[in-house]
Amino acid sequence: MDEFLVVLTTTVPQGTDPAEVDRRRAAESVRAKELAGSGHLVRLWRPVGERHSIGLWRAKDEADLRENVIGSLPLWPWMTADVTAVQPHPNDPGPAAHTA
Repeated sequence: MDEFLVVLTTTVPQGTDPAEVDRRRAAESVRAKELAGSGHLVRLWRPVGERHSIGLWRAKDEADLRENVIGSLPLWPWMTADVTAVQPHPNDPGPAAHTA
């Protein structure tokens, strides 16, 4: 699978029922766990003091990512996504170097 760095920004449409927002956010948590379990969601961060998220995702290609992976998120209709395909750098020390 290819890897993608994705910046997701969620904007809830004005006037949306708060119960609908709560329902989608709860479903979002469940779906994120499913995507992590299937190897599609590798890491997810929220920059300190900001309202968007940055994630490392895996999919067959960008179309698959948008249609079947992040496109399956319950909040997707309210999201914008900035997608960058990434690959390991020759000097990347690997995952073991990133554990604290």
